[in-house]
Amino acid sequence: MTQSRTVEHGVHPIFVERWSPRAYDESSLTEAELQTLFEAARWAPSAYNAQPWRFVYARRGTADWQKFLDTLIPYNRGWAQHASALIFAVSAQAFVPPGKTEAINTGSQSYDTGAAVAFLVLQASLSGLSAHILTGYDKEAVKKALALPEGYAVESAIVVGRRGKADALPPELQAREVPTPRRPITALVSEGRFASKDA
Repeated sequence: MTQSRTVEHGVHPIFVERWSPRAYDESSLTEAELQTLFEAARWAPSAYNAQPWRFVYARRGTADWQKFLDTLIPYNRGWAQHASALIFAVSAQAFVPPGKTEAINTGSQSYDTGAAVAFLVLQASLSGLSAHILTGYDKEAVKKALALPEGYAVESAIVVGRRGKADALPPELQAREVPTPRRPITALVSEGRFASKDA
């Protein structure tokens, strides 16, 4: 169990221990460390096994690092600049199913890419790294920075690195540098028919 988190049913600790920090220590990641994350993402499930996800990344200290950072909104750029890598998850909007000649849109490319991102983030945690998924960026700037062709959509950014000290963050972020709780299962799950429990 992790601070402010209560487990209702027995699950592997990785699911509870993983969280999304904003404090990073500015250390470097090796190419091998990053490729391990992408290997985990590669094994995610997808409709038709289409594997619509694509990842484009920049590591701290490389020529593309600042260009990638500049696509983030100022709030996110302020803390993400101390991370080791910035990854953009992109989805292919169509694919040609096996045995067919015409491309189709499965309608699940965003969902499937999200599954791959989840695998990547869990592998980061298993590797002793931290990852923070965010959508606070200028989408058009990202497309330009990535030289993204038609037929692909930007889904999210993932900040990756080694956790730093919370006191290096601005005061307003220090208070948020803790694992967050989750809604109870009874508010999220119902049997037989949908039951809204958001009120």
